[in-house]
Amino acid sequence: MTTNIAVLVSGRGSNLQSVIDNIESGYIRDARIAVVISDVGDAYALERARKHGITDVFIDPSDYASKHEYEKEMMEVLKDNDTDLILLAGYMRLIGKELIVAYRNRIINIHPALLPSFKGLHAQQQAFDYGVKVSGCTVHFVDEGMDTGPIILQRCVTVLDTDTADDLAARILIEEHRILPEAVRLFVEGKLKVEGRIVVHIN
Repeated sequence: MTTNIAVLVSGRGSNLQSVIDNIESGYIRDARIAVVISDVGDAYALERARKHGITDVFIDPSDYASKHEYEKEMMEVLKDNDTDLILLAGYMRLIGKELIVAYRNRIINIHPALLPSFKGLHAQQQAFDYGVKVSGCTVHFVDEGMDTGPIILQRCVTVLDTDTADDLAARILIEEHRILPEAVRLFVEGKLKVEGRIVVHIN
């Protein structure tokens, strides 16, 4: 049975590309990206989708009177594409409760810091400014909080004395491109089980 994936994006879509590449290479099997949805009309991620024959949809938040109405339209697109799993790949909006409840433990986010530290925007810069010696990235299920859901995978990146914030962000991104596809593969293969705050990896 094929897992239908919807990817929500707002920008360039490099993490989207990493998932596309890993599906096409066969690393992630029995899965397809059914639709890419963006809240930004000129997001390059939409062009990436088109290049691979994936349905791309722009939903303009300004066309809707409320976040509820905006996400109601998104829910229709998700249903129309028989979505089993939602990936947030550089999607810059908080997900509303109704969507989270409808897809509980089926929404995965990639965050460029070692949660629970440095939540929210500009996490790499936050970590750099704080003076940490180790940073990294986290893949987690989405819950009602901001970057608070159960953690699936994390990877560490050493902060070098010669680093700028951009240097650090670039090395973290390399790890993001590795662990997001890995998390998707584990989900598709039924190897993830959520027990409270803990994500158990099933052999």
